[in-house]
Amino acid sequence: MMSLQNKDICVIKQNNWFRYRAAAIIIEDSDVLMACNDDDTYFYSVGGAVEHGETAEAAVIREVWEETGIEYEVERLAFIHENFFTDSSGSLAGLDCHEITFYFLMKSQGRLTWQTPKSGNNERMVWVPIQQFETIKAYPRFFATYLQPLPTTITHIVTHENNV
Repeated sequence: MMSLQNKDICVIKQNNWFRYRAAAIIIEDSDVLMACNDDDTYFYSVGGAVEHGETAEAAVIREVWEETGIEYEVERLAFIHENFFTDSSGSLAGLDCHEITFYFLMKSQGRLTWQTPKSGNNERMVWVPIQQFETIKAYPRFFATYLQPLPTTITHIVTHENNV
């Protein structure tokens, strides 16, 4: 049973999992800031679930603060991503997943260092060269194509990404 204190917009029903997420695109010197942890074998975008009653923009500002300890400002909404995926080995193994993420381009602050994440997990931030994105295991995969050059209008992307 889900805790009533968890306000994340995430639903599990039978074999289906759905989440509404907000994520950051933080680019400095042709590198994009990504997250990783000791449990997964891939990099992933900085961000997390939108909470009930919270806007996606407020959620991305909160998530970036929680994960980096740095207060970033939103420049603009860049992508709306609908992702259908399965995860064969992680915490979502065996579930049919559907995630909608609003990706916000954050205002540049120069290449900053970050504090230990406030969440207390084993997550760390890593600068990933955009040019090398195609050669590493990182999600969302569309970053390899769409971050250079970054579209000037909001782009809607639908993908089927399987984390194996």
